[in-house]
Amino acid sequence: MAASVEAPATEVITVPVMTEARESADVAASAEVERQFMTGDDGALEALYGAHAPLVFSYCNRTLDAARAADATQDVFLGAWRSRERYRPEAGSLPGWLLGIARFKVIDIMRSDGRQPVSVPDPFDTIGDPVFEPGDVTAIGERMLVAEALSGLSERPREMVRLAFFEDLTHAQIAERCDVPLGTVKSDIRRGLEKMRGLLGGFDDAWN
Repeated sequence: MAASVEAPATEVITVPVMTEARESADVAASAEVERQFMTGDDGALEALYGAHAPLVFSYCNRTLDAARAADATQDVFLGAWRSRERYRPEAGSLPGWLLGIARFKVIDIMRSDGRQPVSVPDPFDTIGDPVFEPGDVTAIGERMLVAEALSGLSERPREMVRLAFFEDLTHAQIAERCDVPLGTVKSDIRRGLEKMRGLLGGFDDAWN
């Protein structure tokens, strides 16, 4: 397995720039990692860890110190590998499923420390760079997955999703503002929603 992951410099969620070519390449690479994981290929665990450990570690590190977050991250990937037959791609995405396993791990650690996870508002309410309370385990995961979904979209569809869900514009208003055909707006938003649902679906499927 790969070496431990460095702690992030900040505790905020950011959305990097994505081009269409990079989006397509990332989709293909993610599909190959998923295929290797499901078939148990040699090197699949290392590939899985290399692709998704930063996301899992970042999640764990928002409620645990860096050393325990690194240990928890290792446990998440070992647990995922041992129970890979339980992963259902039709129910949600692999990174979402991994973060769902991480939620179990973090909650167990918090409870062993005498801390109690807390409930928080819906993660779709805003799209800024939030900082959560230490007990917001589920909301942190959901919000990180929404940010992950948006970061995996190229600039135009990401802007369409933002305008539709965080500025509450209609498809027609978005088409006018962005000077693109209405059909393009609809397809871009549909693609963004499918990615969000896949990530959040995996998160909930691991929990169930």
